[in-house]
Amino acid sequence: METFHVKGQLKLSSIYVGESLKNLENYLPSTQTIIVTDENIKKYYQKDFPNVPVITIGTGEGIKTLATVETILKELIHHSCDRDSFIVGIGGGIVCDITGFAASTFLRGVNFGFVSTSLLSQVDASIGGKNGVNLDSYKNMVGVFNQPEFVICDIDLLNTLPKNEISNGLAEIVKHALISNADMFDFIENNKQKALALDYDTIFRLVADSLRIKSQVVQQDEKESGERRKLNFGHTIGHAIEKIEKAGHGRAVAMGMVAAARFSQARQLINQGDVSRIRSLLHDLNLPITLDYNAKKIIGAAGKDKKKQGNDLFYVFLEKIGRARVEKISFDEMNKFITSVFK
Repeated sequence: METFHVKGQLKLSSIYVGESLKNLENYLPSTQTIIVTDENIKKYYQKDFPNVPVITIGTGEGIKTLATVETILKELIHHSCDRDSFIVGIGGGIVCDITGFAASTFLRGVNFGFVSTSLLSQVDASIGGKNGVNLDSYKNMVGVFNQPEFVICDIDLLNTLPKNEISNGLAEIVKHALISNADMFDFIENNKQKALALDYDTIFRLVADSLRIKSQVVQQDEKESGERRKLNFGHTIGHAIEKIEKAGHGRAVAMGMVAAARFSQARQLINQGDVSRIRSLLHDLNLPITLDYNAKKIIGAAGKDKKKQGNDLFYVFLEKIGRARVEKISFDEMNKFITSVFK
């Protein structure tokens, strides 16, 4: 097991890579605990849950709403929860986002933790203290920054994931390598088949390396005012694609990273060889790399990006594989680029 820490403004969050869901009880306080999970995780893993009340929600991006949060809050009231109660989200990124937001707003905030069950959640969604839900079709428009007490990343839980979810998680792992660690990018290139096959040692290393990068970044910039913006590499256009196609976060971010790499090349920061390496690796990880979408639709969706400031937004470029930089650019500049690469 490997442990990482993120010290937020309000609390210290501990992340345990390689710990088991079966040991969850060892991390719970002596006060009342409630579990929030989804139908699929409950079906596969409830036998390993501690003997506490369970709130079950649906699955899919469509349930990541304020209505679902309201349902959870009413259930917490039904179970007579108070400010000493503790809430555990067991699931992927959607469960963790919803649970963290519900816990942060119930009685103005109660403590919570996560058991992360998907690769995407283990390397991204459950780490860093961002908790929120979508509003209409816009991602994560309502939320808070609040760190969980702990996150358990049980590698064995990944074995029940469908193949496309493994690829979704690998997209975020590639992102971490691209913005911060060229050696990690080389390792993924050399071990891509082992990663897709969920070889334990390979996945453990990739999850740990990703969390080492993300925990260091979040430690420096919890509320995304500077360094943390680099974690959004590929996400501005990726989120726009995700809104249009609903293809899965990792798949959309993969296409967003291809676009961001080409934008970086257009600014003469990286060369065609770097773009080709990025495209080739993403393709070999069963992720889409073609930008076959209507430019006007992409521009419309990207215009709602949370990173905008008036007529400008913060955009993440690559200086080289393993190093990123953030620049404030105008929407006009980004829209001209989108028009040049999309239909």
